[in-house]
Order: sequence, then structure tokens, then C-alpha cells
Amino acid sequence: MLRVGNCSGFYGDRLSAMREMLEGGELDVLTGDYLAELTMLILGRDRMKDPTLGYARTFLRQAEECMGLALERGVKLVSNAGGLNPSGLAERLRETASALGLAPRIAYVHGDDLMPRAADLGFTGALTANAYLGAFGIAAALRAGADIVVTGRVTDASVVVGPAAAHFGWERTAYDELAGAMVAGHVIECGAHATGGNFSGFRAFAPDPTPLGFPLAEIAADGSSVITKHDGTGGTVTTDTVTAQLVYEVQAQAYLGPDVTARLDTVELTPDGEDRVRVSGVRGEAPPDRLKVCVNELGGFRNTVEFVLVGLDIDAKADWVRMQMDAALAAHPPASVTWTLARTDREDAATEEAASCRLRCSVADRSPDVVGRTFTAAAVELGLASYPGFTLTAPPAPATPYGVYRPAFVPRAEVTHTVVHPDGSTEHIPDEATSGGGGDAVPPADGRSDGAGPTVVGSGRMGRPAPSSSPAAAAAPAPAAAAPDAATEAAKVAESAPPDTVTRRLPLGTFVHARSGDKGGDANIGLWVDRSQKAEERTAWLTKFVTPERVKELLPEAAGLDVEVYPLPNLGAVNVVVHGLLGEGVAASTRFDPQGKALGEWLRSRHVSITGDLL
Repeated sequence: MLRVGNCSGFYGDRLSAMREMLEGGELDVLTGDYLAELTMLILGRDRMKDPTLGYARTFLRQAEECMGLALERGVKLVSNAGGLNPSGLAERLRETASALGLAPRIAYVHGDDLMPRAADLGFTGALTANAYLGAFGIAAALRAGADIVVTGRVTDASVVVGPAAAHFGWERTAYDELAGAMVAGHVIECGAHATGGNFSGFRAFAPDPTPLGFPLAEIAADGSSVITKHDGTGGTVTTDTVTAQLVYEVQAQAYLGPDVTARLDTVELTPDGEDRVRVSGVRGEAPPDRLKVCVNELGGFRNTVEFVLVGLDIDAKADWVRMQMDAALAAHPPASVTWTLARTDREDAATEEAASCRLRCSVADRSPDVVGRTFTAAAVELGLASYPGFTLTAPPAPATPYGVYRPAFVPRAEVTHTVVHPDGSTEHIPDEATSGGGGDAVPPADGRSDGAGPTVVGSGRMGRPAPSSSPAAAAAPAPAAAAPDAATEAAKVAESAPPDTVTRRLPLGTFVHARSGDKGGDANIGLWVDRSQKAEERTAWLTKFVTPERVKELLPEAAGLDVEVYPLPNLGAVNVVVHGLLGEGVAASTRFDPQGKALGEWLRSRHVSITGDLL
């Protein structure tokens, strides 16, 4: 058995987690995931200011405090915190260790950074361009005796798969074993997500002020694992919390990585004691013949002002100030102007805030001048010359740059996966994966799904390319869709229900959990039923009930967009992908919830017809 823990799910996660995990119980390897598409943009801007940067500086702070403890306990540290500059991070770690009187063996993995060849590969205008590497560079470093391994852009799960492959001696074609470790890596990669964080059923474990513990996976030689956490830490590990992360930011049944394709429709979850869930049965297939590349570009500049509208005549007030702003900006109109009215006001409210709503105006343009003072002055100058009760939520601010993420793809041969060992020697990792064999793991040439699975290799959060669109098109509100006709829907449900069954209008979340997130411009929503009772009936209902058309009815913002639904009946789940909902990605989105993190909770709150036999 190999015990692999996690101490970071994103750049900005709890700093104390590394020490907590090292002190909290037995571990063999401690991993950390610091990278996301937005993080690569942030690191790219860091590197523009200072070429010696480009890595996750918080990892260096954690390592300075904890590397002595890790060495003492014999725990290997493996992290993708190297970002755009793994060699620079490795050097800083050596300097830090020397100052502490320590001598850890430090290796780093690179080859993912394609910027030196960006123009030749068609990535003109890119700020960052990084291919997603797999696990075997990490495995090689550990087999050579490294105590600390830092990488550039490997997939999120690779920091777990690599140690497992090294420990158990798995070959490149041990697809079932690799797929099992990949699933375990995906479950623990987001830290406290697996122990109750952001879990729609949080009330079930009576949350208290204790910080949620971070997860660990006990991985077996056959690739199966047990997900758990250190004793005495906050939160809980159940089949539901594991499912919540398992369906997070994935697409179809085939979960693609650079080393293996894991079949999510084969995953079996079973309780294995308190705060322990066994993951087994995972089948693997060959990986795709191309690698995904995360490309970030500078999209331009943006700005926002929010007007507060209070009391009566809200729509008329909004119309007036919008006309005034449109007229003021007519001489130098921004490339994109998006208006959003959030009607949070209540009639006859007992407080002023409850009687208020917000009208947001977001603008974007290639020129900072157009969306800078020219824009904010137009709003401020209306202070005594517009609707009654005129006020803004914040003082005027300067324009800020924003980035645009787009996925690209390269043949595997275009990427040189390289390890620099602690002794300074270099090892190139051959691409021996058997791919392109005609199975579902091979992405079609157009990048679209064939219904059998997602089509690209990603960060452990797989996705296909977001539809191309201009900032204006991305920001435009979706056409309104008619709400579900309650009577019609209830009649349809009643027709298929057993005799004498009562049909009720209830929130979808009555027995359905959700976890949602982003992948570029796409939103992902994982839905699964509470299987503590009537598991088969509820699963059958959910997989039949959730269709693309139903999603568009319940989420009118998705009307007119491409929606895909993938059933995962072994998990009592479906996964929903709404293409293009988030425009050009989180860094460019003007949407209220730019990463779609709360989209699942909105969906759970929508009322649907449910037959009484499911309650």
C-alpha cells in the first residue's frame, strides 16, 4: 500500500495544510496541486515582471517550514508548483534547504513549456502555452531517489499517479492500474473537496469551526484505493463527498489523461469504515494520440461599475441610466458592453438593502483608455443628473487587463518530457504509450465528442475546446427560455408513475446533490442522487429526467447553447456540460458566477415534478 496525501487544491489554499498533513498521521508521499488555467495566466504575468518568477511562491513558503519535517518522516514531496519555471523553483528550494542546513534530493520535470516554439506551433500571441504532461517523469525522479519533485504543467492527477507507478513498478500499458490511480488522484487533487468542502449535503455532517481535513489515498498494487483523512481532522469522507469530487469538472464517461483513459462508468464506491471509502473496479484504456495545450493570451482591458437601484420603478430607473451611459460612451464605444440587472429587491422591504438591486455595466476593449477614466467618468458625472437614489457600490477604478484561455492540441511527438535529477543529470521520458488504436480514447479531428467520452487531454479536469466567440458575444445574456410548464410536466411524470402515486413540485435538490465548475468557457455540473434509500429508483429517475432540453428549461441562461448529458449510473449520477456558458473563460468572463461554482446549487433549487415513491 502507498499512502498519498494532498495539501493544496489551488494556488491560495490553506498554508498550514502541509504541516497538518505531515504531523497528522502516516504518509509516504505528500502532493500539492497549485495550477489551473487562470493560475497559468497569473504566473505568466508574474514572469513578465520578473523572469525569475513564474512558480507558486506559497509552496516555497510551505517547504521552508516543512521540508525538515518531511525528511525526518521519510515523506516525499511532489507538486506541480513549478508552474512556468520549475527549474527556478528547484533552485530556490536548494537555496532554502542550504540555509536550513538540510540536503534534500531535489528533482524537477519540464518540457511542457512550448512558448519558445509558440509561433511555429500556431500559438501566435500567446502569453503562456503549456502542454499537459503525464506521470512518468515524476516516477523516474522518485525511482532515482528524489525527496522533492516539482514539475511544470502536469495533469492534476499525475502528482498521484507518478508516485504510485514508481512504487509499484507499473509499466506504461498497465492501463487498469494507472486508471485506478488516476481516479484516486482526481478525488484528492482538490483538497478539502473530498472531505466535505463545497458539498451540497454539508448539513449531514454537522459542520463546526474545525478546519476541514485534507484527504489521502491508500493506493494498492492493483490501482484500487481507499480515500480517507487523518483522524481528528474536520469534515467527513463518505461515498457522497467522494462522488462530489469524482464528477467535478469532468465531461463524459471516458476521462482522458496523457498516460491513460479512465472509464468513469466502471468506478465502484463502497464504504470501508468511518471516513473511509473504497474505490475499485476502474478500467483503463489507451490515452489519446495528442496532448492538450493550455494557451493563455492577453485579451485586452476591462472595467465595471455597479449602480444601486432602490425602491419603486426599478425597470424605469435601469432604462434611464442605461440610455444615459450609452449616449455618454457613443463617441468612443467599448468593444463589449454588458448590462446585468440583478433583481434582489423585495416589495415593502424592512431594510434599505432588502429594497435594493444592482445594475452592473461591464465593458471590455483592447485599449485601456476606452474602458478607463473615459468609462468611469461617464458614470460618476451622472451622480446628480440621473435616477432618484443614484449611488454606486464602489469608487471608480482603473481598467485592468484580462486574459483569454483557449485549448490547443499537439501531437505527442512535439513535446519532450524531461527530468532533471538531483545530481543534475537529464533524462528524457520516452512516449511509449500505445495510443491511436481506434478506441474511444482517441479524440476526433474536430475536437467534438462522439458521445463515448470527452475529446481532449486536460488538467485532470477534462474538456473540449470552448466555442470561439468575441468578448461581446460571450458576454451577451442568453435568450430567455420559457420556464417548465408545471402542469404539463406533472402530467408526464404522473403517466409513468405507479398507480396511486402522488406527484409533488419540489426542489430538484430534495434528494439530488450537485457539484459544478468550469473548464475554459464550458460549465460542468455533476448531479447524483442520495442513495441512502431507493438508490436504484432514484438513479433510474435521474438518468431519464436530466436531458439537454431539461437543463435548458431549468437553467434559462443555457438556452441556445450546446448542452451534453452523460449518464454514470454506477455512481447514481449524470454529468452535464454546458458549452460556452462562461464565454472565454474565468479570466475574461463578466458573468455573475464566472467559474460556474454555484451553478449546481441554482439547479438544485429549481422546482420539478417528483413522484412520491421516490421520497
